Amino acid sequence: MWRIPPGVWRIPPGVWRIPPGVWRIPPGVWRVWSGVWRVSPGVWCVWSGVWCVRVRRVVPFGSGVVRFGMGAEVNLVDDLGASVPLRSPPRRLVSLVPSITETVAVSAPERLAGVTDYCTHPPGIGAPRVGGSKYPNLRAVLDLAPDLVLANAEENRREDVTALRQAGVPVWTTAAAATVSEALDSLRRMLVEALGVVEPAWLPRARAAWAREPPVHATAVVCVWRRPWIVLGRDTFAGDVLRRLGVANAFAGHAERYPRPALAELTAMVDSGAADLVVLPDEPYAFGPDDGPEAFPRARCALISGRHLTWWGPSLVEAAQILGEQLPSGA
Repeated sequence: MWRIPPGVWRIPPGVWRIPPGVWRIPPGVWRVWSGVWRVSPGVWCVWSGVWCVRVRRVVPFGSGVVRFGMGAEVNLVDDLGASVPLRSPPRRLVSLVPSITETVAVSAPERLAGVTDYCTHPPGIGAPRVGGSKYPNLRAVLDLAPDLVLANAEENRREDVTALRQAGVPVWTTAAAATVSEALDSLRRMLVEALGVVEPAWLPRARAAWAREPPVHATAVVCVWRRPWIVLGRDTFAGDVLRRLGVANAFAGHAERYPRPALAELTAMVDSGAADLVVLPDEPYAFGPDDGPEAFPRARCALISGRHLTWWGPSLVEAAQILGEQLPSGA
């Protein structure tokens, strides 16, 4: 079954034996430490170079592919520039972000070892719960012995990320993306570089779904909380989502990403014509027919899916159609 090419008739001393746990590439770990090749899932490989059995697909290493050696530590760098030391592709993941949980559950479900109480998609996630995104139970996270914790700069507190790293747990933190393209680039890097999975089919589909940027048909006040009122400001992922649906953000030029204007200021914008639409998503605040529209009696209001407005990940494939149906016609 095995063949040694001409000129390579002898394996150097110290390399002839393969340590336990290294000689077989488990399903889902498609990178082989040859320095030149990566191999598709389920391929058996020998630590003598690149000779493999049952090779389905061999691809030269390209940008973004990380090579793991036999027990050698690889230092990756997350979106925030922090070091993420790994000795092998992580098999036990704890996700502290609902949208990242959905991303991993669709792309590499067998790796989820723990999730937050708010991780609702896809339905039926059976992984243990570790509390909320803002205040996770760090003891519960550590008890799960994760190889890697997945976090987000906007969703999670810096002190929790620091505490996990000080406890010896690597943490990969994604940045607070300002656009759909930035979000998808960030997720691809997390999946391919940090987790070592093949780019999932939903990623290019999501890119295609959000490639357009149509003309603006409406200008909206986009509320994300009340008591106090909080709206979308500059450089937000959700703002870019709406812009790609033809809806401009009335607070896009604000100095803050999440301004807290008084309700009187918001209604004055609508009355003056500076905004002709109020967008009310059902998360993070659960706006509904009886909670939100009554504050804007003279405004056109749109109740929309907060998950499809704010989550990065596989939901972006369907989000354009769903949000387009929920926004007023012509918007």
